Amino acid sequence: MPNDTVLAWLLAVVQTLLFIGAAPLLAGWIKRVKCHMQNRAAPSLIQPYRDLAKLFRKELVLAENASWLFRATPYIVFAALVLAAATVPLIALSSPTAAIADVIVLVGFFALARFFLALAGLDIGTAFGGMGSSREMTIASLSEPAMLMAVFTLALTAHTTNLSEAIEHNLAAGLVLRPSFLFALLGLTMVAIAECGRIPIDNPATHLELTMVHEAMVLEYAGRNLALLEWAGQIKLMIYGVLIANIFWPWGIAETLDAAALGVGVVAIAAKLTGLGILLVVWETVIAKMRLFRVPQFLGFAFLLALLGMLTQVILETGT
Repeated sequence: MPNDTVLAWLLAVVQTLLFIGAAPLLAGWIKRVKCHMQNRAAPSLIQPYRDLAKLFRKELVLAENASWLFRATPYIVFAALVLAAATVPLIALSSPTAAIADVIVLVGFFALARFFLALAGLDIGTAFGGMGSSREMTIASLSEPAMLMAVFTLALTAHTTNLSEAIEHNLAAGLVLRPSFLFALLGLTMVAIAECGRIPIDNPATHLELTMVHEAMVLEYAGRNLALLEWAGQIKLMIYGVLIANIFWPWGIAETLDAAALGVGVVAIAAKLTGLGILLVVWETVIAKMRLFRVPQFLGFAFLLALLGMLTQVILETGT
């Protein structure tokens, strides 16, 4: 038993490190596919690692009026996203962190990181920082209810908000076509686009002051502070990708700790994230950046889809 416990904790640590280490690779894959789709020269898959290494080597520059909050925020945001990654099953379900792998806990970590990032944007007193913080909190107030509604649809099916138990329930149920899951998937995908600052909500590749949201809050950061924030953003994108992949397509995730099952789990999640990355690129290529005043309509539609998913679950499945 002690050996099994040590092995399980070792797997939990390795899984978290793999989560953190592979996040820049997913960002590099998305950028590379997008460049190929737009007939542009594509960077290497490991370019995000080079960018992070370059930022870590740069000199740290801080504004004279920066408080302790501005200095501590990159570390708090990165730590919150790492803890969030530790709660999400990546390649295996049997993990000591499964007990705290609750979606409500995950939303709490996201809210903690967003809270400090918004305060840091306001701390320096620049117009861009305040504008970005205001926009970020507005988007969050609309996206979090939609995400929770999609989660409650899942909870009604699995009778739990624990991610490991919910994924295990879906895996045991096999291939079942649930209309409620289709609505929840669409709603959660739209929330992921908004939360990760992707098109059409935000454009991570621009610094135009009239369109910036996330970039406006981190505009005053440099060096290792900026590297931590960029890395945290990549981890958040991967968290949403893993959530969508393992909740709605759980096949391949390891249910035991033997080497063969873990190997299949690694291959399965890599294939699913690769496919999701391609779908995201196609979406961002055919959809234009929308005006900020249309974002509430976008997220309102996401909430409506998630609500329809929960109602469908109650009427068609729970009622039977």
